Amino acid sequence: MAGFGSWVVLARFIFGLCALIFALEHEIFAGADDAGSNVGGPEECRTDLTSVLPPPYSNISQSKLICMTVWNTFVLRHYQSEDGTLTIMLSAVYTTGWVGIGFSKDGLMVGSSAMVGWFNKKGQPKIMQYYLQGTVASKVKPGKGELPLTGVPAAVGLHSSRIYVAFQLKLSKPLARQPVILAFGIKYPKHHRLTHHVNKTSIYVDFVAGSASPGSKYVRERKRTHGALALIGWGLILPTGAIVARYFRHKDPQWYYIHTITQFIGFIIGLAAVVVGLQLYNEVHPDIPNHRGIGIFVLVLTILQILAFFLRPDKDSKFRGYWNWYHSWVGRLTLFFAAINIVLGIEAGHARDEWKIGYGFLVSLVIVAVIVLEVLFRMKRKNSTRLDVPSAFQMNPLEEALPNKDLGPPPSYR
Repeated sequence: MAGFGSWVVLARFIFGLCALIFALEHEIFAGADDAGSNVGGPEECRTDLTSVLPPPYSNISQSKLICMTVWNTFVLRHYQSEDGTLTIMLSAVYTTGWVGIGFSKDGLMVGSSAMVGWFNKKGQPKIMQYYLQGTVASKVKPGKGELPLTGVPAAVGLHSSRIYVAFQLKLSKPLARQPVILAFGIKYPKHHRLTHHVNKTSIYVDFVAGSASPGSKYVRERKRTHGALALIGWGLILPTGAIVARYFRHKDPQWYYIHTITQFIGFIIGLAAVVVGLQLYNEVHPDIPNHRGIGIFVLVLTILQILAFFLRPDKDSKFRGYWNWYHSWVGRLTLFFAAINIVLGIEAGHARDEWKIGYGFLVSLVIVAVIVLEVLFRMKRKNSTRLDVPSAFQMNPLEEALPNKDLGPPPSYR
């Protein structure tokens, strides 16, 4: 077995990595919840909405409404009642086009549901829910969405060059910190087809505390970084190291050093993906329990593999066979769940087709390589086994039957 000193080194290594993760997490997010927000009582918050919006929006007293400027000229009013009804009233300076507010799971536009209001060229008020399935106009679905609207009709009003968009949501529990997207366009929707926005932003609104904070400008970049690191670490480097360990053992001891170095590099890159994933989770709180749970499971299995490396028995140990079996199958299990989790991450992150095609090509390449190498491996092992088996037939049975001694010259017959 490996010495006690190796175990101490390993323990320090693992605890050091964990300390690094928590230190980075604390350093990056210590002030995330304290980000400044423009909350208070601007002049717009004192506007009487009785003549602007119909009941029940105009019936809510000013003392119950939480009102704050959230972005440029956008002012958000909201009231959350005890029965789980959330009333939202958004206002902004308006000339033409549309104004919208969206609810996102991760702070990004794709995958969010939005309420959009406008006045058409005839001056008629319009409001509709949209589901933002993609970034192009054809992926913005009118009349679709996941917002739990109540039976109270949504409303749009116009007062002193400001547009007011109001609606109610029926929630099972109070809505706390929520990623919200604000956007506007200057062109009228055509046949309810939303035109491209002129500007947009992402913020976080705590509907319980009545506060708002700026959204991260780097969520998209961090998602890409997280996905790229996970794909390279668990999707490329670690499978490559596993292939070397199974099919190139005849190149001893080169295969061992290549396998060890490759797996450690893959582990470090995969750990970096975990750190970025923690940043994303603490920042946007996405509802992705499957992806997060499998990711933690894969990380634990990977750490167990590192532990197994330091606790490897000697070649002549009676436990070496059990260790080989454990190390091989835990490694395969890790790569299997890592591949599943990469797919879940691509779907959860609403990645573009380039990511799906790229990872599909990578998986196909690995599978083809494994099939070819496995066939060659089994053929070589079968041939070597055949050469080692003794022949079932004797080449010279007469010679084998005679005793091994000098018989002398043949007798002479006279």
